[in-house]
Formats: sequence, C-alpha cells, structure tokens
Amino acid sequence: MHHDFLDRYSRSEGPLQRISAAKKILAAVGIVLTVITLPIHFFWLFIVIVIGLIALAMMSKIPMFFLLKRLLLLEPFVVCIAVLALFQENGGIVFASIVIRSTLSLLTILLLTNTTPFAEVLQVLRKYHFSPLFVTVLALMYRYLFVLVDELERMQRARASRLFRRNHLQLWNMLSMMIGQLFIRSSERAERIYAAMCARGWK
Repeated sequence: MHHDFLDRYSRSEGPLQRISAAKKILAAVGIVLTVITLPIHFFWLFIVIVIGLIALAMMSKIPMFFLLKRLLLLEPFVVCIAVLALFQENGGIVFASIVIRSTLSLLTILLLTNTTPFAEVLQVLRKYHFSPLFVTVLALMYRYLFVLVDELERMQRARASRLFRRNHLQLWNMLSMMIGQLFIRSSERAERIYAAMCARGWK
C-alpha cells in the first residue's frame, strides 16, 4: 500500500508546504473558529472563505480532484448529522448552516494535513506543552492506522483469492465479516502493544 494516503502532498514543493507548521496550525484553528462563530446571514463572508481556501489549495499544488474526493468521502457523515436538524423549527436554515460550516472546517483540516507532515504537528504540540500523554496517543494512533490498513489489505487479498464468483450479497457479507475480524485483530494487537509498553516501563 501507499503509506502516505493521509498526508500525501505534505512533502511536495508548494509555497504552503514551506510555511512553518505552527503558523499553519494557528491559521487553521483561526479559520475553523471563524467559520463556527460567524452568523449564517453573513453569507458573503463564507463565500470569501471558500475562495480563500481554494486559492490556498491551488498554491499548495494539491490536485483539486484529490481534495474533492476526500471531501465527498467525509461529507455523508456531515449530512447524516445535519439531517437531525430538519426536525426542529427553522430546520432548513439550521441544516444548511451545519453543512456549510462542517464542509468548510473539513476542507481547512484537509488542507492542513496535506501541507504539514504529521511529525511536525506533533513537534508543535510538544513545543507548546500539550499533554505528553495526548501527544503519545496521537502518535500511536497515526502509526498503527497504517498497520490496520495493511492488515485490511491482506484480508482483502486473501478473500479475493478464495472467491471466484461474487454477487452483491456476498460482497456485503464479506465486508461485514472483514470489519468484525479487523476489530478483533486490532483489539488483540492493542493488548499486545499495551503489554509490551508496560514491560518497558510505561505507566
């Protein structure tokens, strides 16, 4: 597998990639807070933010199709949460507000993660005295996410080599079984990692 699917373009030679990680994190937090707190009737400001984010994406040399694909992958979660707002008074406005704010926040985070290597993000968190436990958990999560994806790809290859005919029902059954097996294997791996860390003096 390609072990850069989270921050694939973070090491490319774009102008945005050359800015320090601390400045980019501060700017991203500022944009997200602005998007969250900005009243929805200031619609023209949201348009300005969209144009600004698109300009930053073009400066960073990240393909727009790549960002759009990642955004569409995350968008169903946003819509599912926003749908609940339709059952209250002025639900349409609240629904649109949640979708717009969440989409812009996700786009900001996607730009940050694809222009900043994760190791630099962790360095910034350590520099500004974030909890060492929090930073360690983030580092372990990032590291073992790729291990889980490797495990999933091995399971997919094993299943594909044993199934010559597949229909939609078989695909759904296979997917549910793989998710269950991946959960069990990841839990067992987490227990082994925890035991190994305790044996090395971690508390």
